[in-house]
Amino acid sequence: MNTASQPQRHGARGFTLVEVLVALGIVAIALLAGLQATAALTRHAQRQSDVLLAQTCAENELVKVRLAKQMPDVGDSSIACEQAGEVFTVALAVRATPNPSFRRVDAQVLKGADSVLRLSTVVGRY
Repeated sequence: MNTASQPQRHGARGFTLVEVLVALGIVAIALLAGLQATAALTRHAQRQSDVLLAQTCAENELVKVRLAKQMPDVGDSSIACEQAGEVFTVALAVRATPNPSFRRVDAQVLKGADSVLRLSTVVGRY
């Protein structure tokens, strides 16, 4: 018999549809994980930036209180602060201490309704 006229079958080459779909699923999961990691890094960088700018706002207000020629009045006040195009609100709370020569001053920095940072100091009579 002449075998030249019959096509010879070699082992199957290439991938099956199931193998391709599994590979695509694995790649999709890896890309999704990378996207989530990137989003987390972006959120963290924004948070760090907000904290740095909020610290500048809080320290500025506390320095103003320390440099004033008189003791601050007990009570609450709110001051707007803009840093690097971001708008923050500094809520100052002045409280009496057991020693009448000192006052406690808390500066809480808010961005919208979210608290970003809180700093406290004690000021005395000059």
